[in-house]
Amino acid sequence: MLSARLDGEAEPVPAAEVDAHVEQCPDCSTWLVRAQALTRTIRVRPAQPAPDLVAAVLADAPPRHIALAPRLALAAVAIVQLWLALAQLLAGATSSPAHGITGHLFNEGAAWNLALGIGLLVAAVHAHRAAGLLPTLGGFVAVLGAFSVHDLLTGAATAARVLTHVPLLAGLVLLCLVHRAHRNLPTPGTPAQHDHDEHDGSGESDDHRPTRAEKRGRGGLRPTAHRRAA
Repeated sequence: MLSARLDGEAEPVPAAEVDAHVEQCPDCSTWLVRAQALTRTIRVRPAQPAPDLVAAVLADAPPRHIALAPRLALAAVAIVQLWLALAQLLAGATSSPAHGITGHLFNEGAAWNLALGIGLLVAAVHAHRAAGLLPTLGGFVAVLGAFSVHDLLTGAATAARVLTHVPLLAGLVLLCLVHRAHRNLPTPGTPAQHDHDEHDGSGESDDHRPTRAEKRGRGGLRPTAHRRAA
């Protein structure tokens, strides 16, 4: 019971009964005093001197503002895209769409342009989200470029109208730059590049050789048995 008390566990007997016994039993009282001293000695120790690693850690830490110039440019492009989408929505609300386009289809296009502007702005603020927008924006710009060339050749759209899609193209380029800068950041827990350069041969030691789980990009732990425990 005294051992449970020293370990912070629930005592199987009321504490008042244990205290009453300890006061009357010299052996238990002596054992408790010695156990308390031993527990305090083990758990409370003087702090050992350690090297100050603050400067080294801060020197190796990645900069807080990654790809600041492309992200600022991407934010500017996102604002232009939002302005164009809002202007398109306001124009559609005050006048009927041209070329026989239905009102709902016109609103869908305007909403899509507005959503892309919001996505570009989010990627400019949070660089790690740029990768998620790249496939969508890349596919949209490719399809839109093909339709724009066709509409220019057939006279279905004017050059001024096609030029309003330039912010999307510029946003795609800046999005790639932001994504590349964020992708090149060192991953926490991976050995530094100069550690590999110190080894001969391929420049990679056996201790730092990536595992199969790291190559697949998945977690390192996997179940080893496929049968339910009895």
